Amino acid sequence: MALTPPATLSPSKVSSFKDCALAFRYSAIDRLPEPPTAAATKGTLVHLALEHLFEREPAERTPVAARADLARASAEIRVDPEFVELALDPEAEAAFFADAARLVERYFELEDPTAIRPIGLELRLEAEVGGLRLRGIIDRLELDEDGGLVVTDYKSGKAPGQTYQQGRLGGVAFYSLLCEELFGVRPSRVQLLYLGDTTTIATVPTEQSTRGLRTKVSALWKAVEQACEREDFRPRPGPLCSWCGFHAYCPAKGGDPSLVAGVVAARAAAEAAAAAARDAELAGAPVALRVVAG
Repeated sequence: MALTPPATLSPSKVSSFKDCALAFRYSAIDRLPEPPTAAATKGTLVHLALEHLFEREPAERTPVAARADLARASAEIRVDPEFVELALDPEAEAAFFADAARLVERYFELEDPTAIRPIGLELRLEAEVGGLRLRGIIDRLELDEDGGLVVTDYKSGKAPGQTYQQGRLGGVAFYSLLCEELFGVRPSRVQLLYLGDTTTIATVPTEQSTRGLRTKVSALWKAVEQACEREDFRPRPGPLCSWCGFHAYCPAKGGDPSLVAGVVAARAAAEAAAAAARDAELAGAPVALRVVAG
């Protein structure tokens, strides 16, 4: 029986399909749980701290304020399941927060936050492009000195080598396409800020690059649909395997793909039980409350 394609695509899902079709299936179609990693969670923390920084008035965006915003974000992340599941020991936890502090400090080497004019932070966008729904979260959308849109994406790691830079820019170019679809304006610049080594990689979207991205997205979606129809998602062993959380199900890593069906069935049963519980609770609620909830 053919698999059902995901309802939407995000830049990370586009990337995962190109990197490893099997990992894409496990994440986007089977929706298998992925264990959190310290690197990804640290990135979440740093993003949150910078979001708080840009919630301030321009003159208040100082290194001292950033440290306070990081402390606020740290308190928030400590109760987040993503962090809790890491189960860090005291030494690892201290190193985790110290490294996050260094990354936030390095941000100030990349740009002057008092000169930034943000119009959107952690902005969720979704639009239909060629019959496919695309979605993404822009870390920061701002206006440049001429009033043009600038898409900024923070990266907590180090910048890739020259060979891989264009691929990394593909994600923010994806956001540029969403902006053009939703706002009718092509951004004047898209940029990646790498906090790990204080490197900025930027590019200017053009009509040609946007048209090329539309073509690539359409072709990739057709490939996803074909893979779903054939149930043909093959692993692609390589360096990225060390970051993958699906080894238990991956034949290339000695895993057992037959375990996936049980995980999917258990999740479906849990979701059905939760839905039934909500329906039962609503059925027993007063009529006025049922009308509001409906």
